[in-house]
Amino acid sequence: MIYLKTEDEIDLLRQANRLVGATLAEVAKFLRPGVTTRQIDQLSETFIRDHGAIPTFKGVPNANADPFPASVCTSVNEQVVHGIPNDIPLRDGDIVSVDCGALLNGFNGDSAYTFCIGEVSSDVKQLLKVTKESLYLGIDAAIAGRRIGDIGYAVQSHCEKFGYGVVRELVGHGIGREMHEDPMVPNFGHRGNGPIIKNGLCIAIEPMITMGSREIYVLDDGWTVITRDRKPAAHFEHTIAVHHGKAEIMSSFEEVEKIEGKIY
Repeated sequence: MIYLKTEDEIDLLRQANRLVGATLAEVAKFLRPGVTTRQIDQLSETFIRDHGAIPTFKGVPNANADPFPASVCTSVNEQVVHGIPNDIPLRDGDIVSVDCGALLNGFNGDSAYTFCIGEVSSDVKQLLKVTKESLYLGIDAAIAGRRIGDIGYAVQSHCEKFGYGVVRELVGHGIGREMHEDPMVPNFGHRGNGPIIKNGLCIAIEPMITMGSREIYVLDDGWTVITRDRKPAAHFEHTIAVHHGKAEIMSSFEEVEKIEGKIY
């Protein structure tokens, strides 16, 4: 069932998502070659808890693995999503997606950003640029009266123009008191298909785009999703509310982009 939010609930979602955006900005300040993803996780958890919230990813159950052991997902290079933080130092030329969730005052924030570590190749920068562009195109399509398929079509058509793969097995989602709610929000689809977009709809849109084949698989840890051809993948995510007929972005990349500069 799709649960449409009230003005008060949207305000609480906005607060949670602002915190997630601020957490990603703290990560941006810290990132450099030699940093480990476990350090990113520790920094993020401390920041979230210091602001009165709970990291929602920590302890998430999995039927095929132990519960998720960390507060953020850190997915490096060919890892698409759900990478588990570890002690391997990030190297110059790596990319890392940091996916962050926080529960504040009973409502969830969820956002992800793919960061460059040091000097990254031009072809990888283009992958990141196009993926981020597709996120905003998907958001622009989230207009009351249209359908969820319009969002997926906007993402897919943009990314496939560049020959990139659009992951099918993993999708965006509704969000509210629960981290994952209805509806599912695929990054592919046909215009005019799917549930109708209405005021009060709150969803996380999150393109997961690969440089090569869209084929993926899960590592033996039961969590980490990786590209089958081992080519890089990018992941960007915003949480939005459809408000007064159009999308309001409740999470934010503004501070991250100030810190990173115009890399791509």
